Amino acid sequence: MVSYPPFKPCPCGSGRSFAVCCGPRLSGECPAETPEALMRSRYTAFVLQDAAYLRATWHPSTRPATLDLGGTRWLGLTIHSAAADRVRFSARFQEDGRKHTMHEDSRFVQDDSGRWLYLDGMHQE
Repeated sequence: MVSYPPFKPCPCGSGRSFAVCCGPRLSGECPAETPEALMRSRYTAFVLQDAAYLRATWHPSTRPATLDLGGTRWLGLTIHSAAADRVRFSARFQEDGRKHTMHEDSRFVQDDSGRWLYLDGMHQE
């Protein structure tokens, strides 16, 4: 996992510092209160290559056995809409020297304890 200075702006693009935005979620201090907050923290986990957080916040029925986080440089997140159990977003990234944008409509569910988990996402064109 890559370390990140707590006083710097959070990688998720919220405009808040990492220490008050996604930092407490990634450290386990507090769970994400909404699907959007979980989406932002998961994006930050991709930036910081925190596979343990990603796996812990992925619903067991769709969680992959392994995650390969190497080779991708994440450049930015834009949330287009967030309602109920869905978040539409685009994430910019770079692989093999080429820039790309991924668009996804993600679904989230709450477990028995009320904690939000990423279920799945449909990639958009």
